[in-house]
Amino acid sequence: MIRRLLGMAGLAVALVATAARSELQTFQRDELTIESAAGTHRFAVEVAVTPQQRGQGLMFRERLPAEAGMLFLYPAEQMISMWMKNTLIPLDMLFIAKDGRIVHIAERAVPGSLATISSGQPARAVLELNGGTAARLNIAPGDRVLYETFGTAD
Repeated sequence: MIRRLLGMAGLAVALVATAARSELQTFQRDELTIESAAGTHRFAVEVAVTPQQRGQGLMFRERLPAEAGMLFLYPAEQMISMWMKNTLIPLDMLFIAKDGRIVHIAERAVPGSLATISSGQPARAVLELNGGTAARLNIAPGDRVLYETFGTAD
């Protein structure tokens, strides 16, 4: 009986995950640049602007190309909290102020974790990159993101 209940519970979880995947959002693609002490770094990004897109983010992705990411844009600067629910790959989260300056970096967020990851101060956007990218490229708070939303496009 217990095995049957566990099997049914597993099936229910699988059905919910399948339903969530069937409603996946699509994203506009763009490019941005980060200026750091180590140089400039270009990234191909998907842009999440709607609440549904921001809610989905990089969930269910099994991989992310090395110089790719997702840019979450919010209507105004605010405290931002993220989590890693249904996210399968470790990520660096770069919290960006309205002027394009990186104000906080949460490195190597744990896949699947429900722990809250906060900007720590008001931010206008979050850039998610593969876990370890910030350290590999020496990207740090204070570095600048060049992108039209911040008025810093090159």
